[in-house]
Amino acid sequence: MGSIDLPKSPNVFHPEKPSAVGSRNSLAQENRDQQKEVDQLLHEETNKVLHHVTSKLPKEVLERLDVMGGLKEKIYNYFNQNYQNMFNRYIVTTEDEMVKKVRNFIDKEEMKTLARYTPKEIAELLDQVGGADKFNTGEVEKSIVNMFGHLQGHIQRGVNELENLTNALLRQKTDVGAFIRGENAYSVVKCSFKDNIYKPKTVTDVKLSVNILDSELISPIFHYQVTVEYLIKDLIAKHIIDMIDKEIEKLKDQLVDEGREELNDTEIIFEKMKKVKDFTDDDVENPKSKRYSIIAKELMDRINNLRAEIDPATFDQLNIRENLKKIIDIENIRNRGYNTAVNSLTSILDTSKMGYQYIENLKNARLLIIREYEDTDRAVLPDERYQIRMQYYDNSQLNEERKAYDAQILSFQNEVEHIWDVLEAIYEKNKFLKRITDFNDLAKIMKRRIHKKKEKEGNPVYEKMAKVWDEISFIPAAETDVESLNRTYLYDKDKIKNRLILMREKLKTMYSYQYPIQRRVIEERLNFLEKEFNRFDYMINPYHIQPGLLLDVDITSIKRKKATLDGMANVLNEFLHGVSKGFQDAAFASFSRRRSTVREDINQSFAATTTDDTYADSKSNYLSMINNVDSVLADITSKPAPASAPKAKPRTGVVDTGVKKGTATKSKPAGKAKSRGGLKELD
Repeated sequence: MGSIDLPKSPNVFHPEKPSAVGSRNSLAQENRDQQKEVDQLLHEETNKVLHHVTSKLPKEVLERLDVMGGLKEKIYNYFNQNYQNMFNRYIVTTEDEMVKKVRNFIDKEEMKTLARYTPKEIAELLDQVGGADKFNTGEVEKSIVNMFGHLQGHIQRGVNELENLTNALLRQKTDVGAFIRGENAYSVVKCSFKDNIYKPKTVTDVKLSVNILDSELISPIFHYQVTVEYLIKDLIAKHIIDMIDKEIEKLKDQLVDEGREELNDTEIIFEKMKKVKDFTDDDVENPKSKRYSIIAKELMDRINNLRAEIDPATFDQLNIRENLKKIIDIENIRNRGYNTAVNSLTSILDTSKMGYQYIENLKNARLLIIREYEDTDRAVLPDERYQIRMQYYDNSQLNEERKAYDAQILSFQNEVEHIWDVLEAIYEKNKFLKRITDFNDLAKIMKRRIHKKKEKEGNPVYEKMAKVWDEISFIPAAETDVESLNRTYLYDKDKIKNRLILMREKLKTMYSYQYPIQRRVIEERLNFLEKEFNRFDYMINPYHIQPGLLLDVDITSIKRKKATLDGMANVLNEFLHGVSKGFQDAAFASFSRRRSTVREDINQSFAATTTDDTYADSKSNYLSMINNVDSVLADITSKPAPASAPKAKPRTGVVDTGVKKGTATKSKPAGKAKSRGGLKELD
């Protein structure tokens, strides 16, 4: 019977047809006599049962039973109906299913062989996709991998978003805590929430600045103008550090093999410092110096001051410096870190439903500006929007930023002081022909009387005392090197704000409900200065930025919705996870329980000093002793120790190392049995 005659189950169900589900006949058995095999099995089992019955029952009982007739027939029928019909049909069905699988496998293999007899059009298609001799499935596989990768990314992003929203709901956070996760909080330079100028009741403006240091970047960022020599030296320096780390690992293994004590963190640092001289030195002019053991001095001299571009007039493809530069450019060391950060940020925005209509990537300046809308006029922009400014700063750039910040704060001081002087002059002019207007007028009138009284008492006159407090801001503390090198300008900003407030109050006092031209002009100037100063105060102080990547985010969001705020929180957390290695504390990373925290008396207790039952029942747990300290004190003071007891018997402590209490306890030496917290002196 051929493969065509095989009924394809589970479409066919029949107890007798071969290869059908539930059939007792199987094609896999081929020419075997199934009925004969079954009869042999049943006869054997029946005879076993009959033999067992005849051997166990008494003779008088066997004579009454029709052993050769009815009993054997009943046992035979029992086996035939149950054993054969259930077990055998299960075996048959299993065999038939295996036959189908083998048949399908053969069909697939035959189809592979028949594939060479395909029509001409399909052959041309396969030739275009994978070549003349094979069908290349690489592109299809890449597509499948990309699909699963994107699916996994969407699932992960959804989980992160759900986690952030759940945490915000559970903690009822509407401030910085809901905006950025705890593990990235250290990178925040400035974060402030304030009411929008145009819609203060319904809209919030958020300013967030995140500083990722050079040492924390997964892929280091270099400026476009950095020299090829600097890049090569940076690679050599990393190679030297790696070699030193390998030497330290060898030293650790050697100490372990010798059974000596391992190095602690401080000793490892000193050992690394000692190893530096083995790989490099400061002899720049000597070609045989250790610093030129990796790259020769001649090659380093060729690329001296070689930057990103070479003058076309001197460019020669066969020169050594051009080829050295080409090797560095092929590895894309110069642009790798910055491009990675840009790609990471833009791709996260694209997949996080945070689209943008304006992007400006100033590659050579290492500056990226992204705005949700192209317009910058706040009066016409919607209430849900964001702007991102990502820039890489080195030390020289930060120094220039600090100089500009110093000049700007000084300019604000001068302008505010100028309008202060103008307003003071108008105020003094308005007091003309008025006897008393303020406290100073009254003090002038009473000046002579006060002077006479002070002279009689021998006390100094107020006018001759040093006036240190300007009555605007409190007296600042003297600057140290910390303040001079890291200026906060908190005192100067506070003074400017207070002056602006005092000037507005003085205007109200002077003019009340009148609005002459003088008041209108001064108020316009005050409004302008206050608006610009608030904008300046909203900026980041460059004195508190360290070299690295700075992410400056401005968000405007509706208070009751916070759609942009929540979306940007997910974007920032994912971006920081992909770009930054995060803060790493070496002390915590290599932390192990110190000796000071593994003490024999960590479970403090009143140990038994005599055979008295009162002392034998003392508390063994420190916490329970504290909770019951009153009763313990009363118990000890009511029953003093016998005279035979030693005056300062050492306590017995139990080391908490997993061993049951009472086993292997170690008593401390008598010379070290001093009190901890006054507990030892109670006896």
